[in-house]
Amino acid sequence: MSDYYNAFEISPVPTPGPDAVPPEPFRGIYGMPAFVTIPTDDLAASVDFWVRGLGFFELFGIPGTLVHLRRWAFQDVLLVAAADVPERAPALGVSFACVLDQVEPLVEACRALRPGSVDGPRDTPWNTRDVEVITPENARVVLTAAKPFDPASPEARNLEAMGITPPDADRGDNGDHAR
Repeated sequence: MSDYYNAFEISPVPTPGPDAVPPEPFRGIYGMPAFVTIPTDDLAASVDFWVRGLGFFELFGIPGTLVHLRRWAFQDVLLVAAADVPERAPALGVSFACVLDQVEPLVEACRALRPGSVDGPRDTPWNTRDVEVITPENARVVLTAAKPFDPASPEARNLEAMGITPPDADRGDNGDHAR
């Protein structure tokens, strides 16, 4: 028996497919269940890259100190002014969901703003197309887009082996799981 169950209804990420449309930028204020804090020694340049390259928007800022960026709901980044930043990207990174038709434009925008900052895109065994971007602060950011689900694919078999069923299988109310 698996403890996994489908709970797609709580996520802003759309169902994968060729017609998937990303959600509108979310401007509401909520208690953030998770967020990333990234130090930067050039707040203006960092904000410019995250906005024009990665598709975030400025939710609010404290001049010279902090800028709160967001894309979709629950995709929050705090850029914080710092004296210096690491000289190279750490092994640790952060991933943000996107949809397939956003991948290439994001790659092009990041490459135009910061040549050499993009690795990929590449397809994964768990059915996503991922792009790794090294930001001006040397943060490792992965933009990940779910590919349409093919039940006969090797990716589907990989997921099933882990106990993860197709998105529409066993769909319904989550009963005891939704507490």
